[in-house]
Amino acid sequence: MDIAAFIPARAGSKGIPRKNMTDLNGKPLLKYSFDAAKNSRFINRILLSTDDTEFAEYGKENGIDILMRPDELANDTALIKDVIRYHLLDLAKDGYEPDIFILLQPTSPLRTEKHIDEALKSLIDDPEADAVVSLVEVPHEYLPMKIMKTVEDGSVKFYQEDGEKFVTRQTMPHLYARNGAAIYAVYTKAFLETGSLYGTRCIPYFMKEEESIDIDSYFELFLVESIMKDLDSWEKKRGINEL
Repeated sequence: MDIAAFIPARAGSKGIPRKNMTDLNGKPLLKYSFDAAKNSRFINRILLSTDDTEFAEYGKENGIDILMRPDELANDTALIKDVIRYHLLDLAKDGYEPDIFILLQPTSPLRTEKHIDEALKSLIDDPEADAVVSLVEVPHEYLPMKIMKTVEDGSVKFYQEDGEKFVTRQTMPHLYARNGAAIYAVYTKAFLETGSLYGTRCIPYFMKEEESIDIDSYFELFLVESIMKDLDSWEKKRGINEL
């Protein structure tokens, strides 16, 4: 089975200028996704989708295949699924069509080859699934029944009308959000037929909160760097809390 990894890295970034090449604990942000993909035991080919010559050169230096995207797919409104579709159809002209592709956003540097391989294995092992997406549990204070809204007279009300009845964490459901998402993987045929990164039956791959930080701001960059610099200490603290 042939599995391709797409790593998208366009030049425009509002929160952190040229974010994909920003330094994170001694190396560019892009390098973390390059290394994770290279160390995966499932991925056969790594493709960098970019509109930036510096990003492209850095990808080449790391042994990554480069796919230059057109300007209309490199702006703020371009959808990543349209970018992937464009590249897949272009690659097919040269006779290359992977069985599965995995989308690895470079803004998720704490996603490792372990996560990639576990997610891909879960997809391959499930004969009914054609996609997998990484998720993180939503903190209880951000659940829909805890959210409030302001109304015309300046007071606040529960956004969900029955929110007041959910008074303890035990009464609340477990809900999940895409963590970036750090991982999308889908069978190519299902994607081209549906136009969706979720295929027709998408299964979850759950990741921990600290693994799920998606870097869009300097604060998130600081959080990730702090975790990386003292990962052993964090692992010990988490282990104690989970006992």
